Amino acid sequence: MKLGVHIGYWGLGLSAEDQLALVQEAERLGYDSVWTAEAYGSDAATILGWLAHATSKIRLGSAIFQMPGRSAAMTAMTAATLDQLSGGRMILGIGSSGPQVAEGWHGQRFGKQLARTREYVEIVRKALSRERLVYEGETYQLPLPDGPGKALKLMIAPVQERIPIYIAAIGPKNTQLVGEIADGWLPVFFSPEHVSLSRELLDEGAARAGRSLDDDGFDIAPTVQVSIDDDVDRARDAMRPFAALYIGGMGSREKNFYNALVRRYGFEDAAQEIQDLYLDGKPKPDAESYAARVRALVDLVRGNRVGPAVATRPELWLCGSSPSSGVLAGKLGMSFACNQRNGPLTLRAAVAAYRDAYRGPGAPYVALALHGSCAATEDAAQRLWISDAGVPSFAGSPRACVQQLEALVATYGADEAVVHLHMHDIEARLEGFRLLAEAAGLEIESEDTGEEPDEELLEAAS
Repeated sequence: MKLGVHIGYWGLGLSAEDQLALVQEAERLGYDSVWTAEAYGSDAATILGWLAHATSKIRLGSAIFQMPGRSAAMTAMTAATLDQLSGGRMILGIGSSGPQVAEGWHGQRFGKQLARTREYVEIVRKALSRERLVYEGETYQLPLPDGPGKALKLMIAPVQERIPIYIAAIGPKNTQLVGEIADGWLPVFFSPEHVSLSRELLDEGAARAGRSLDDDGFDIAPTVQVSIDDDVDRARDAMRPFAALYIGGMGSREKNFYNALVRRYGFEDAAQEIQDLYLDGKPKPDAESYAARVRALVDLVRGNRVGPAVATRPELWLCGSSPSSGVLAGKLGMSFACNQRNGPLTLRAAVAAYRDAYRGPGAPYVALALHGSCAATEDAAQRLWISDAGVPSFAGSPRACVQQLEALVATYGADEAVVHLHMHDIEARLEGFRLLAEAAGLEIESEDTGEEPDEELLEAAS
């Protein structure tokens, strides 16, 4: 895994000095790339040229250059110039934007996006390879017929033999196209829990082109919003304006790709209410349930990385239905979300790759995060139940469950198992932890005195 830093839209919050200091510090820390954006304010290319002069190693990416705002030939010219200015560090990220910006700002019709994107990329690649630009397509014709136009070739050569082209895509067909024709994918509102579905679409597109994404070094480069705060709700609140802008207002009621994406994630009601609030200012019909849905949505599309920075080293959490288990255990790391289609072989390979690539302080650390509950029964053989989307569920006595956990840790190549017990009753949850601790042979500091449970302890356990 490589880290990049996205400085977003220019002039919105940070000063020029702040942004430059941020990028230079990221380069010093070994970040792989820096990315800039554009909508209908600052353009991305000018900022990348400025950063090229102020840096020496970090790669420079556009996320994104708007296709309706530049001809394909102009995009090739810009990419080649930035590649020369940076000494070969350019990553060309492009996207179709949306109908409101394409038609309202750039005066370009928004339609036939699959054919338009395919042809645009073909022209850019042809121009960057310094071939004479002759192209006959459904959307583009170069030179224009019956006119004085002449087939030209790019006057300068990029430093890289092949500038990588990443494409921003949201819809299923567009994502398939990315796997077919691009070097990388720029997803937004990326959810680790749904990565297997996106990967299937990318693989289907790659198969159409007769290639393998693994063999070709294909990159998935999601933009992930991060808020580090000891107060989890305050951290979520810092994320809400960005989510509201895109889910509620970045598009019309009839066509908003971001809104459609979170609906596919299962948040139909929240997506509708956010859009209504943003476009109409309608009051929330049920403030409590609305707040709960939005909290869950913010956690999902932020990769469940909301919370305190308490880790001294990165950790890999193997988890299924909810990567937040790792956060609830008081750790901060990266999550490998799995499901039934990701068998132990896939997870073992992920752990091996993580250990091999680890360059941080101390030793690499891997935890298996699982969900469990403790049944209110006197039958010790059925007291505990533990499950997750990526592993077979099992139930039984505390000792049997501990043995199963030990086997799973060995199977997945992890260092420990972390169990999140879900019972709402705090005393029942503490009882579940006690049973597991005893079965695992952990040293328990003191016996139960029969006194009322410590309120601070109960609050912490909750």
